Amino acid sequence: MDVIIERACGMDVHKDNITACIITPEGKEIKTFSTKTVFLIQLVDWIKQHNCTHAAMESTSVYWKPIVNLLESEEIEFLVVNAQHIKSVPGRKTDVKDAEWIAKLLRHGLIKASYIPDRNQRELRELVRYRRSIIEERARQHNHIQKVLEGANIKLGSVVSDIMGVSARDMLNAIADGEDNPEILANFARRSMKKKKEELELALKGYIHSHQRLMLKTILKHIDFLTEQIEMLDSEVEERMQSYQEDIERLDSIPGIARRMAEQILSEIGFDVKKQFPSASHMCSWSGVVPGHNESAGKRKSSKTKKGNKYLRSALTEAAHSVSGTKNYLGALYRSTASRKGRKRAGIVFAHAILRISYYLLTRKEMYVDLGEDYFDKKRQQSIVRHSLRRLESLGYTVTIQEPQAS
Repeated sequence: MDVIIERACGMDVHKDNITACIITPEGKEIKTFSTKTVFLIQLVDWIKQHNCTHAAMESTSVYWKPIVNLLESEEIEFLVVNAQHIKSVPGRKTDVKDAEWIAKLLRHGLIKASYIPDRNQRELRELVRYRRSIIEERARQHNHIQKVLEGANIKLGSVVSDIMGVSARDMLNAIADGEDNPEILANFARRSMKKKKEELELALKGYIHSHQRLMLKTILKHIDFLTEQIEMLDSEVEERMQSYQEDIERLDSIPGIARRMAEQILSEIGFDVKKQFPSASHMCSWSGVVPGHNESAGKRKSSKTKKGNKYLRSALTEAAHSVSGTKNYLGALYRSTASRKGRKRAGIVFAHAILRISYYLLTRKEMYVDLGEDYFDKKRQQSIVRHSLRRLESLGYTVTIQEPQAS
């Protein structure tokens, strides 16, 4: 095989140490370094001393990040590679052999780099992902409140639609502070909730003990703290994305995609989509919302979706269930797929459609235009007519079809 890169460095990265192998026309040299910053700087200097132009490493957990932070400030092109793509020869598995194998593959141009965004986008990603984890934690605390109330025979969740709404929150605060009179608690109802006072009095009559009051008070304080952190992260993310407001508005115009979801999509796929992904299909494949390939002897078999960006995929499939009842193109797409393949596959189909739409909106600089809820009926109009005609004729009817007049 031809040598594409004369001076290459392969690294086997672990939590506490890095084994690096440099292969040049002069020969091969292998060293092991600690992952502390002082020794990582020595590693970079060692690579520069050998005039290496390229360095490659496996994408092991988050252990590659400190090395990338140092390499991207130098004139060394780095490649972070999917470990599945560079499996070593069986029976020869050591850190030294792994580093040597990576260096050899790199020299011959046989490895492909994973998508590593620039520092600004990596920082934005961390903020957005952490914000999402806090939002999920707050939702778990909401569910925990419901469990505490059920244990105290209080059926507040059966009367109010949102257990953390304004009226319900006042009732919960009063319960946590020691109030147990259903009539007094029901008087905290506001606006339309006042019509349900009798139901509230029945629902709020229970047997709550001191430990349950303590749990309620603790959970409510924790929810308030999480809300403050979410608001703080919202302001930081908004400030960092100030120059990309037009792209956020374009994504926000898609049904099921709110502002936070738009920010998450952009933080994952980047802001120069056309440069990173040659086509919408490439972006969908990278995200892991396309079927895998399993074909043999000319027969295509069922296969699972490939592993991709789990943060983006989970967010989009969550958005899918929010549009299941909406009267638009995406809602019709979800319902049509769910009726044939189930809700889980419909979520993946929806995620795939959203990503394709996002790609074209961002590259063409356009706003979303809905195709309409009846898009699929219009597309299958002739098929629907033929099917209905056969059903009626099978029942003994004689049917005459007349084309509708143009309006």
